[in-house]
Amino acid sequence: MALVPHGGGAGGSATMAMPMVIADNYKVWAIKAQAILEVHTVWEAVAPGDAAVNARKDKTARALLLGALPENVLLQVSTKLTAKEVWDSLKVRFVGADQVRAARLVTLRGEFDCLKMADGEELDVYGGRLAAMAARYTNLRETLGDVALVKKLLDMVPDRLFPVVAGIEQFHDVTTMAFDEALGRLCMFDERVRCRRHDSGERADEQLLFTAAQWRAREWQQGRARDDDDGRSMVSGSSGNRRRRCYKCGENGHFRRECPQLWKGPAAKQALLAGANVDDDGLL
Repeated sequence: MALVPHGGGAGGSATMAMPMVIADNYKVWAIKAQAILEVHTVWEAVAPGDAAVNARKDKTARALLLGALPENVLLQVSTKLTAKEVWDSLKVRFVGADQVRAARLVTLRGEFDCLKMADGEELDVYGGRLAAMAARYTNLRETLGDVALVKKLLDMVPDRLFPVVAGIEQFHDVTTMAFDEALGRLCMFDERVRCRRHDSGERADEQLLFTAAQWRAREWQQGRARDDDDGRSMVSGSSGNRRRRCYKCGENGHFRRECPQLWKGPAAKQALLAGANVDDDGLL
C-alpha cells in the first residue's frame, strides 16, 4: 500500500496508508481512499461538481490513486490524465466485477437449493458434493455455513436414516452442530443398518431356499402318501397291466409325485435355481 505523508499540525507530518485496490475489496477501498483524499483536501478533484478543478490538487489526487494500484491495473489506467478519469475507470472495472460475482452467486444459490441425493447414492458421496458447493461459495467471497449445510443434509437423507435424523434433532442443537459431525453420525448409523440387513438376509435365504434334491424328495413323499391313502391306483383285469392315474392333473400314465405341473410353480422354479447354484459351487 502507498504511504501518503500529510501535514500533522505544528509543521509536523504524519504518514497515512493508501490501501492497495484489488477486485475483492473495491467497495471498502473506495471508502478508505475517499477519506484519505479528503484529508489531503483533494477529493474535489475526483468529484468536482460545477467548480473548476485546481490543477495542483488534481495532480496530487491522481498521484495518490495511481500509487494504490497493482501493476497490471496501473498499466491500463495510466493513460487517464485526470484524477476523475482514473477514479471513474476503476469504478467501471471493479463494480462490473462485483455485478458478475453477484449474478454467479444467484446461480449458485439456485444450484444449492436443487441439490438432492440421487437414488442409490452413497451418503459420503452426497456429503462431498455439499462440501464442494461450500468451496464454490468461498471462491465467490461468500460463506455457506454449517447451519445451512447441516439442514440440507438432514432434509435430503433417505427414509432408512429418518430415525437417526429424529434423534439428532431431538438431542442436539443443529444450529451449532458442525457439518462434519452431522455427516459422521449419519454415516455411522447407515453402516449399522446395512450390516443388520445383510445378516438378516442371509438367515432368511437359509430358511427359505430348497435345493432341487430336497424339493424332489419332499414332493415324492407327499405324492406317495397321497397315492397310498387314496388307494385309487387301478389294475386292469384282462391284461394285468398297471394303469396309473395322477390326482394332480387328472391324466393317466403317471402318479401325482411325477406330475409335470409340480415344476411350474414359482416355488419349484426357486428350488431349481437354488439347486443350480449348489451344483455350480460343487464344480468350482
